[in-house]
Amino acid sequence: MDFSAIIAEELNLEVWRVSKALELMDQGGTIPFIARYRKDQTGTLNEIELRDISHRRDYLQELTDRKETILKSIEEQGKMTPELKAQIESCKDKTLLEDIYAPYKPKKRTRATIAKELGLEPLARLMWAQEEQGNTAEQIALIYLSEEKGLADPKAALKGACDILAEEVADNAEFRQYLRAAVEREGKMFSKVKKDFEGQETKFKDYYDYSEQVSKIPSHRMLALRRGEKEKVLRLSIEVPTEELVGYLKSKIIKGQTTWTPYLEAMCQDAWDRLLAPSMESEVRLLLKDAAEEEAFKVFSKNLQDVLLAAPAGHKAVLALDPGFRTGCKVAVLDENGKFMDHGIIKPHEPWNDKAGSAVYLMGLIDKYKVDLIAIGNGTASRETDAFCAEMAAKFKGKVPPRVIVSEAGASVYSASMIAIQEFPKEDVTTRGAISIGRRLQDPLAELVKVDPQSIGVGQYQHDVNQRELKKRLDEVVESCVNMVGVDVNSASAPLLSHVAGLSNTLSEAIVKYRDENGAYGSREDLKKVKGFGPKAFEQAAGFMRIPGAENPLDDSAVHPENYALIEKMAEKVGVPVKEMVGNAEVVKGINLEEFLSDSVGKETLNDILKELNKPSRDPRKEFRYAKFDDKIKEINDLITGSWMEGVVTNVANFGAFVDIGVHQDGLVHVSEISDKFVEDAKTVLTVGDVVKVRVVAVDAKLKRISLSMKTEQVDGVAGAGANGPRGQRVGGPRGQGGHGNFGGRDNRNGRPQGGIQGHATIADLKAQIAGKSNGQQKKPGNAQPAKMNSLLKNALRGLK
Repeated sequence: MDFSAIIAEELNLEVWRVSKALELMDQGGTIPFIARYRKDQTGTLNEIELRDISHRRDYLQELTDRKETILKSIEEQGKMTPELKAQIESCKDKTLLEDIYAPYKPKKRTRATIAKELGLEPLARLMWAQEEQGNTAEQIALIYLSEEKGLADPKAALKGACDILAEEVADNAEFRQYLRAAVEREGKMFSKVKKDFEGQETKFKDYYDYSEQVSKIPSHRMLALRRGEKEKVLRLSIEVPTEELVGYLKSKIIKGQTTWTPYLEAMCQDAWDRLLAPSMESEVRLLLKDAAEEEAFKVFSKNLQDVLLAAPAGHKAVLALDPGFRTGCKVAVLDENGKFMDHGIIKPHEPWNDKAGSAVYLMGLIDKYKVDLIAIGNGTASRETDAFCAEMAAKFKGKVPPRVIVSEAGASVYSASMIAIQEFPKEDVTTRGAISIGRRLQDPLAELVKVDPQSIGVGQYQHDVNQRELKKRLDEVVESCVNMVGVDVNSASAPLLSHVAGLSNTLSEAIVKYRDENGAYGSREDLKKVKGFGPKAFEQAAGFMRIPGAENPLDDSAVHPENYALIEKMAEKVGVPVKEMVGNAEVVKGINLEEFLSDSVGKETLNDILKELNKPSRDPRKEFRYAKFDDKIKEINDLITGSWMEGVVTNVANFGAFVDIGVHQDGLVHVSEISDKFVEDAKTVLTVGDVVKVRVVAVDAKLKRISLSMKTEQVDGVAGAGANGPRGQRVGGPRGQGGHGNFGGRDNRNGRPQGGIQGHATIADLKAQIAGKSNGQQKKPGNAQPAKMNSLLKNALRGLK
């Protein structure tokens, strides 16, 4: 079935664009490929629009399948009418479709079915018709009594008739739609603490006695309430204006004052209390859940995208530390290409306290492998390990490279996975974990794709939503990020390649196997030699696969091989070889695009080609940068209210942002505390990985809650900069060669916080701060000559305890 017109109307797009997108998808086109290389055919539909089209098609297909099942069921019951069939076929909503089907849905034994078995349906029809018979309702009911069936009381007969009507009223599609909308509009959600938790401090204490209009509950709060209910701390309910809603039913059913009126009034009340109210509350809560989850999926997807597209440190030799107390800190050294070089264990903390021996060992590795950066995992003993490295840096001035705190989320999952075992079969899980931490610093995307995205930690309530749908959405984000950046075919792992458009797990493994057996790929054409890499896979994947140093420079660009011949013609036109044209802005400027327009190549494709010719192999990720934690603050109890600190944004939701300030517990900057000016949605101002300056507002160590602010501190009623800097001020990087940072920043330039914006800043000002630059250029840490190392160690170790 063609859903183009329906989807186009829903998404406010032209029908031809939707139709072409669906056609390309049906032909095996992947969304990254269609978005990047078929812009002319779809009218420049982007990935978000294409995924929306795909999701809506899936929904409508499921709806169509359900319609067929319902039509078949009603046909088999012999109750189908032309009007009913038309109503079902024209329905565009799953909930409304179930409303239509409700009267015909096979039911278990109910009060209504029992009444029908007793022969009371004719009495129910008389009651519904409300015609005066010249007798009372009780007198009329006498006709339907049956001693054989155990029905000897006229009141029981009338009650049975009411049961039949109550079920019909509860199944009426028109009534259900009105009442559901009324509950959404007028209902109020109440949350109460359960008896077992009265007087106890829990993370749900804000909801012990809480209420809010159903129509105004934000998604994060709905998820919090549901979690509290799931953990049996809270009891939730929805209260509605019952009298008003029952009055609606009476107005639609009761025609006037007759002998049947009292029974119909009681029936309406019963239909609401017994059947409709519980059903409406369940359905509205389900709608709230679905809406909250949809919003959560968007937030989680954005957070994951920010994590995956975090700035790579690049080709830097890294010494990675996976901190620990009793078991020691695991050490792994990686060369500038991520190759595993060495490993070991140091024990500078309790109960060992071998700081001197640990320093000797680390300084030896730093000198031997010319280490550029130290990566420290942010788990247990992270701050203590960081403090040890800071002490070491103070003693070995200029010899200890900058240190960067790296998120360990999902590292343990990776280290025990089959992927890790295949990569490092001879190493144990602890060493694999340290290697992963180091590689995350070098290239977050390449390393994190090896981990199930749900293990990375993308949102506060990620475990409270539909896990199947969450996985689907997050997998889409991974696919999008990998193809946005592109992959180096000669260094990419099979897990990374598997996310390239058009490549399966099997084909990705075959690409790596061929590379291992035959050496590096020299061109994109070489990929066709891999068994199973057919024309369709090549069409979809080739543009996203890069070969640095290839004979043809286009093989290291986002230009698709299908356009190489066209670029040859461009080069001939401007009179230079392709090699001299790629990356030469002056030469590219001389290309007249109008001359190369054709039925197969439109303006959008030509514009993209020109961008690539100007700047081939552009990396869309931010420039690497890291921040500085306060070395004196290691635990939540060390925090001082009112002090300013530097931190990194780890999670962003509509209601605010969570910031890692180095105490093993993220603090929350509520959306109202982000700026002196009004900010409606934190996601419009902050992203995961942003380095920010925050002020400690409140600390609850027992509940592990930290409230932070980025607003200008108020002094004597006047807005001004805080003691350590203005609200939300970004900093430029480490202070000196022994600088310390947090993974996820933008550059590694050395500089102190710049002057803040005085008075009340605008959101634009805040954004400018977020994109702020730092002064000066960081000096590359020097390395001691081997001959001088021993004396340096001896002198430095005298003060290192």
